[in-house]
Amino acid sequence: MAKKKTVRRKTKKTPAPKKNISFKPSKQNKIILGSLLILLSIALFFSFASFYFTWQFDQSLLNQFGDRNAEAENLLRKFGASISHMFMYRGFGLASFILIGLLCITGLYLFLSLEKKGLWKKWIWGLIFMIWISIALGFFAVERPLLGGMVGYEMNDFLQDYTGKIGVILLLLFGLIFTMVRLFKFSPEGIGNYVSSKSKSIATEFKKTSHTEAEVTETTEEILLTPEKEEPIIIDTYTHKKDIPPIEKEVDLEMPVVAPVEEEVLDMQVAEVTVEPEETDNIADKLVEDFGEFDPTLELGNYKFPTIDLLEQHGVTGSITINQEELEENKTKIVETLRNYKIGIAQIKATIGPTVTLYEIVPEAGVRISKIKNLEDDIALSLAALGIRIIAPIPGKGTIGIEVPNKNATVVSMRSVIAASKFQKAEMELPIAFGKTISNETFVVDLAKMPHMLMAGATGQGKSVGLNAVLTSLLYKKHPAEVKFILVDPKKVELTLYNKIERHFLAKLPDSDEAIITDNTKVIHTLNSLCIEMDNRYELLKAAMVRNIKEYNVKFKSRKLNPNDGHKFLPYIVVVIDEFADLIMTAGKEVETPVARLAQLARAIGIHLIIATQRPSVNVITGIIKANFPARIAFRVASKIDSRTILDTQGADQLIGRGDMLFTQGNDVTRLQCAFVDTPEVAKITDFIGSQRAYPNAHELPEYVGEDSGTTLELDKADRDAMFKDAAVVIVTAQQGSASLIQRKLKLGYNRAGRIIDQLEAAGIVGPFEGSKARQVYVPDLIALDELLKNE
Repeated sequence: MAKKKTVRRKTKKTPAPKKNISFKPSKQNKIILGSLLILLSIALFFSFASFYFTWQFDQSLLNQFGDRNAEAENLLRKFGASISHMFMYRGFGLASFILIGLLCITGLYLFLSLEKKGLWKKWIWGLIFMIWISIALGFFAVERPLLGGMVGYEMNDFLQDYTGKIGVILLLLFGLIFTMVRLFKFSPEGIGNYVSSKSKSIATEFKKTSHTEAEVTETTEEILLTPEKEEPIIIDTYTHKKDIPPIEKEVDLEMPVVAPVEEEVLDMQVAEVTVEPEETDNIADKLVEDFGEFDPTLELGNYKFPTIDLLEQHGVTGSITINQEELEENKTKIVETLRNYKIGIAQIKATIGPTVTLYEIVPEAGVRISKIKNLEDDIALSLAALGIRIIAPIPGKGTIGIEVPNKNATVVSMRSVIAASKFQKAEMELPIAFGKTISNETFVVDLAKMPHMLMAGATGQGKSVGLNAVLTSLLYKKHPAEVKFILVDPKKVELTLYNKIERHFLAKLPDSDEAIITDNTKVIHTLNSLCIEMDNRYELLKAAMVRNIKEYNVKFKSRKLNPNDGHKFLPYIVVVIDEFADLIMTAGKEVETPVARLAQLARAIGIHLIIATQRPSVNVITGIIKANFPARIAFRVASKIDSRTILDTQGADQLIGRGDMLFTQGNDVTRLQCAFVDTPEVAKITDFIGSQRAYPNAHELPEYVGEDSGTTLELDKADRDAMFKDAAVVIVTAQQGSASLIQRKLKLGYNRAGRIIDQLEAAGIVGPFEGSKARQVYVPDLIALDELLKNE
């Protein structure tokens, strides 16, 4: 009986745990709450991110939250506009993104039912980081209060009143040190030990490289030779049978080697004579003739072209040394790699270039080209070389090309390119010698036939050297009367050497002090002035009844055009723009519109553009501009996408850098080694030209009057805002004319603050709009402001 009673007691106690179910969160509740926090963090991310693009429009709608007809531009509409305004504008600015990360982490902890030991620590350090970043952004970005938010701005204002700017910097530095020590366990001893250990390891590594290089090559040769001792098991991928006889490993193909072309190099004295244009060959005979052809070079008749000795011969010799062992080794590895994939080769030939050797192979019958093209990475692995590029097939030939970089590259000097007979005897309007091809031939093209050129590539891969090669080629070939340069250099240091030839070769605006343009405003005026020059030249061509500048100048030289009717000799104008992306970022449509016009129309009248940029994406170079730049030069880039952006095909991502480039003029792609011209060489050339007699002034472009950036509207006094006087007091007190200051102090929307700024400008209190700078305040104090408002 006692046992039965105990059993009954146990059965009565079993329902007892049901009382505690409602007090403990179940797994289902954690998943629901966690998913809610994760989705909320995603929503906050999109609203915060779109806030920086839509805040100006949405700020005026914050008071119309209940109006369903008012539509916000934020990705999450009114909810996103209000919540992002609260956190980004009135809160912590950019640091508010940390709050999104904390909410997402908390949601993941709940969703995955993880232990909450380190969650509170993450929240504490996250909030500390959020406050510190907000104060730091508020201090270093005073003119952009949206970065630090209202908290960062007001905290800085409060701290600077008591400690000054130096005190705020010290407090921020202390906060950084506190965080690094407590969170990341940093110490002076640890940093010292890390630096000393790294320096010792680097020193020992440099000492061992010379000793281990020979050992590594021996071991790699042994590894490559060992597989020949075993018979591999070959399985047919179609029949899955193993009784197929193995393919022989012996490589018995004979490879004819095409020696690099030794071009005819003219002597220095001959070069000086032939570099002169055809119009000056018989100056004495032309002067004897009565009313002979007009010679545009007579004003600088004693002008001497730069001599070849101003350029240096880089390297020991200009010829290319043939390493027969390297050729045989690469040939064997290529043939073996292809045979491993059951691709037979009927013939192989090598063509040696300055930096790259081209191996031309003829596959056996029945081999698909795409199969060889897909083995690009495998061939690069077997050769242990960078920059392997497969051309399948080579245009105009029945072969497949494999470009392999040479172990010892040869520097192509500008001197060897300029002295080549192919350049000296080139009958072109604007000849440019870029460098040498894979077959060691000098590559010369005519800029007048391109007609515009786009040059792109990653930083430090040779764009600036390429621009110097273009300018040097034209300086060695053309007289100052025949070509003029307009140089745009936003970096202010790349093209400054050409200031010495300002009165010989450069063109500029009438009132401009410097011929090399570095200011964005002058760039806009110059490009618009070129559009005026283009229209004027077309009028001259129309009156002369000719189609292009070449026909016009021939007609003018033969004295068939009357100078009294406005006709004159027209020199070619070459516009060189470096870092075009920077101009688009700062000026935008003001630069894009004239460049698009010039690219479309300026070919026939002798204005040619050369644009250099790092990556010609759609937002930098539009489709209209890019369509008129068939000539493209691509130096090494990081990815295949960048290569397709430049060349509309891949290949630039497989270059080896240091002047290795691809050139296309709308059809085939040619691999070149750009000629190297150093800065001292350019300085010698410009000094040589600048020391000679020049024109009185630089070539002047037509005058262009730009539109005033300020507002010229005279606003009626009766239409002034009710907060006009309060805003004027705020502006004069702070001596800083900006709409954001009126927003913060008077708690107004952006549109209303902008209208008040326009009214203050019309009243003469602040100056005109000056881009990113704050407007100038014309009224010195409040007394002067009262007198100004009374006298209206």
